[in-house]
Amino acid sequence: MSGFDKVVANYDEAMQGLADNMTVIAGGFGLCGIPEGLIAKIKAMGVKGLTVVSNNCGVDGFGLGILLEDKQIKKMVSSYVGENALFEKQLLNGELEVELTPQGTLAEKMRAGGAGIPAFYTATGYGTPVGEGKEVKEFNGRPYIMEKSITGDFAIVKAWKADRYGNCIYRHTAQNFNPIAATAGKITVVEVEEIVEPGELDPAHIHTPGIYVDRVIKGAFEKRIERKVLAKEER
Repeated sequence: MSGFDKVVANYDEAMQGLADNMTVIAGGFGLCGIPEGLIAKIKAMGVKGLTVVSNNCGVDGFGLGILLEDKQIKKMVSSYVGENALFEKQLLNGELEVELTPQGTLAEKMRAGGAGIPAFYTATGYGTPVGEGKEVKEFNGRPYIMEKSITGDFAIVKAWKADRYGNCIYRHTAQNFNPIAATAGKITVVEVEEIVEPGELDPAHIHTPGIYVDRVIKGAFEKRIERKVLAKEER
């Protein structure tokens, strides 16, 4: 195998270099498409003072929620936080800083960061607390606020398949935030269900090119359901 092989043998190698006070961008939506093993490794490492950027913070006892248990997260940048009681407690106690961001704006912050764009204008949030203190410009008669892009020291991502060069395919709704998160990390680590040899993936089906990926690790996933709702049985 050539020097382009990005597969690592264990989680120690996968998260090597992560330290206190870094920014981590995490893919996933709720509990769908989250890098479960990489999150567990961050917990085991015991790093503190993290700024975590993700759509949400998991749930109590699973996903990013486990990083709250030892107060490893200093600041959370997210768009939805309603499924986590410990999150709410730490926020109300002043132990956790939270930057709530509209979901589309958060996605664009990651995408812009990965594209090397430092800031952009959006109408979303104008005239609300989201827009307070931010630069406003008018385009075609409509006011827009300036939002700064986001990059992270690490991006942790979950993919369905990847080849040894880091080319990734996501499955169904696990595409959510993962492709844009993958572009926005100085070091991007992808946890996958299956690793294949170069040339086995159809180039037309690749969602994240390997140029964005630094490390690939094969994981095992519980794929827990965040909220199960069953239809009542008709009598």
